Amino acid sequence: MARNTEQTFISLGFRNWKKGREAFDKHTNSKAHIVAVNKHTHTHNSVRMQLCSISEKSQEAARSALVKIVSSLRYLARQGLALRGHDNDEGNFKQHLEEKAESDPKLASWLLRNHAYTSPECQNEILQLMSNAIIRQIAKNIHALPVLQYSLIMDGTQDISGTEQISICLRYVDADLEPREDFVGLYEASSTTGEHLFRIASDVLLRLNLPFSGLRGQTYDGAANMSGHLSGTQALIRRQQPLANFVHCGPHCVNLVTQATCKSTPVIRDALHWIHELGCLLAQSGKCKTTFKDIAMSTTGSFTSIKPLCATRWTVRAPAIRAVLSQYNAILSALEEMASAAKVNDNTASRAHGVLQKLESGNTVLGLLLGQEVITRLEGLNSSLQARGKTISGMLKAVEYVRQGFLSLRADDAFKAIYDKAVDFAADLDLQQIQLPHVRMPSSKHGGPAKHHTPATPEEYFRVQFFSAIDMATTQLHERFDQVSLGNLVKLEELLITGNKNMVVSLYPELDLQALQIQLAIFKANNTYTSCKEAVQILRGMPPEVRGLFSQVETLVRLLLVVPVSSCEAERSLSALRRLKNWLRTTMTQLRLNSTAVCHIHRDTLKALDKREIATAFIGTSERRVHVFGQF
Repeated sequence: MARNTEQTFISLGFRNWKKGREAFDKHTNSKAHIVAVNKHTHTHNSVRMQLCSISEKSQEAARSALVKIVSSLRYLARQGLALRGHDNDEGNFKQHLEEKAESDPKLASWLLRNHAYTSPECQNEILQLMSNAIIRQIAKNIHALPVLQYSLIMDGTQDISGTEQISICLRYVDADLEPREDFVGLYEASSTTGEHLFRIASDVLLRLNLPFSGLRGQTYDGAANMSGHLSGTQALIRRQQPLANFVHCGPHCVNLVTQATCKSTPVIRDALHWIHELGCLLAQSGKCKTTFKDIAMSTTGSFTSIKPLCATRWTVRAPAIRAVLSQYNAILSALEEMASAAKVNDNTASRAHGVLQKLESGNTVLGLLLGQEVITRLEGLNSSLQARGKTISGMLKAVEYVRQGFLSLRADDAFKAIYDKAVDFAADLDLQQIQLPHVRMPSSKHGGPAKHHTPATPEEYFRVQFFSAIDMATTQLHERFDQVSLGNLVKLEELLITGNKNMVVSLYPELDLQALQIQLAIFKANNTYTSCKEAVQILRGMPPEVRGLFSQVETLVRLLLVVPVSSCEAERSLSALRRLKNWLRTTMTQLRLNSTAVCHIHRDTLKALDKREIATAFIGTSERRVHVFGQF
């Protein structure tokens, strides 16, 4: 390279400017200049190349920041946390990003220059993209079934701002013959009429591309707008699809049975009322609750809180009775102290004194023990029906077991054991003994000359009430679960178990009677089962080649499994609504509420989403974003 150098243009400098043009032309054609230009060309990028390189680095930093934004939103939605605080700078979302930026200088620098992509509008868009990805996966799972069969579950409530929210869930049976119930969204209802709710359900199914032809069941509570046989939602849906069997939610039915049973028996009704009053007293006065807790801890070494009863809470009565009976002495001591304390206001003291007088009565103890015997059985049934995998046949069998249990309880010996326990309980705590309440004699004008029968002893009087409660429970169980719409399902299960020909099969287009009978004959010849659940276990254990021989049997089993027995999945989503939209988040829009609810409830599916795919979908909605972020 030394022989090609010209010191004039390297170190000495050019001075002869009079002949500058000629000197520059000569230098341009010299070997030194040509070698220098070639070397520069191969070692340095062009200006355009340099600009592209800077743009690529900027886009790479932007993409990395966007992935972290998606990650923060996914975390907050999964945990059900608020994104915005009193203002945007103090919100969880902004603070979570700043926490990440402390260990990532590139993210911190990018966030300072780009505020638009952390705005509430972009937050809602990303949340909606994640929600839509989850819903599409659910719809894909349903469409991938061998035969399109699904059921609809709906329930509604008002949120904290007074807006009517309708929760919609879908039930289907997956490839392993496992029933699945998936929440698909919360929808604002301007009206709660059956027709309006029908339009909401139709719109949801249309958006998911699920035809009414595949709808095989629907489960709601007993409200007239949902279950009405003329203009209820279920009736309107059955006009579109007669095979969509309506099932009144089993746990709702059991709760109605429990309410009717308790109200029909004065001794149980009054005892539960005083438990409710005790719970209200302790809930409204922190001092009373502290007094009770201190006494309970000092006497028994443990403490169980006592809460007010709620008619719409399904399984709270039996635990409340157990809590009172196990802490009865501590409760009496606490009430005595509350009633006599000088610093307690007059209203609290008088209420405590009134509850104390009732709890000191042996009749209240008897009412609690009788109620515990009846309510525990009903709430046990209620709890067993709330699981997602329960079937119609299993529900009916469980109800029948409980009915038979009540019939066996309707005996003098059973009542005598409970009555003696109440007498001993009252004697141990030095309570008033069980007394026969005053019974008014009927007027002779109405009773006639015949002598009116009056119980001679308290035991005789309360035996009648106990048997009356049992009769009410057994009657209500029969009436509530003797639903006409369940007839077809019962006949289909009889066909599965016995193999006898049943014309109900002709109603379902997915079932071929002739092929089903042939396959059932082979299936029964090689397997022994007495219920749908046992048949499911057999099919699950078969190799795919053998299971393929019984496609019609599997379709029949899927039909029996796909109809839900309860609306508990919708109830669970409404519980999530209470957590998501609370007093501090009353201004949340419907779009954000629905997107957050789907992400929060489907936590595992949300966690499995690819952050880059969500970011790619976000970028692809605008050319401006493509310019800023580029492509992954």
